[in-house]
Amino acid sequence: MIYEISSIDDPRVALFATMTETQLRNRLNAEQGLFIAESPKVIRVALQAGYEPQALLCEQKHIEGDAADIIEAHSSMPVYTGSRELLSQLTGYTLTRGVLCAMRRKPEPKLDEILKDARRVCIIDSVCDTTNIGAIFRSAAALGVDAVLLTRSSCDPLNRRSIRVSMGTVFLVPWTWLDDYRQLHDSGFKTAAMALSDNSISLSDPILKQQEHLAVIMGTEGEGLPQKTIEDADFVVRIPMYHQVDSLNVAAAAAVAFWELTK
Repeated sequence: MIYEISSIDDPRVALFATMTETQLRNRLNAEQGLFIAESPKVIRVALQAGYEPQALLCEQKHIEGDAADIIEAHSSMPVYTGSRELLSQLTGYTLTRGVLCAMRRKPEPKLDEILKDARRVCIIDSVCDTTNIGAIFRSAAALGVDAVLLTRSSCDPLNRRSIRVSMGTVFLVPWTWLDDYRQLHDSGFKTAAMALSDNSISLSDPILKQQEHLAVIMGTEGEGLPQKTIEDADFVVRIPMYHQVDSLNVAAAAAVAFWELTK
């Protein structure tokens, strides 16, 4: 059903405007909240991955345009529309391709389910930049990483910007939260901490590819990985560099590591 809105204060569209990411996560219940996906392309990826739409915010021209197939396939979903200017005021920015969709989160998968058939996984440790989270997921999907695990101090992958930067790949790569690195070792994984250290080995070292199950640990930009995480890792790994450059952006470093270790 399509509803025309005429005010940015319309309570029916509060979830697209005034609700924080935390409020969206808690919208339904503590286990299964909401998230916002932007653009028809990303929304279609989420739908194909089995996520359930709750409501659509759509510029008028897209109702019979880019979003027509989404609306037709989910005819009972409320669709809120208005002028481009009104929707920009409502959300605080110009919509990506004119469409937002509030979607229901899936229950959080168990770690052992994620690791069951995985050989190469990425661990995101304390990375809080949503752009980097999205870019890491996009590289993980493109380069054959089987799963992504995140420490609780990292940004939520279903953050609106993370989803947009990932181009929807957060819906394609299995992921969950990691509370204790010992859970990985118990599942037969060796860990490789990406860090500058006196005892680090090159990313091209053959011993890394010889590992049947390997988890690559990526740390935050400034401080990098915690010292204990580095000390407890089975391998400390560096990317060979030139011109006195000592590090890469974490998303770029992840892409390089994925390419080398999944070949």
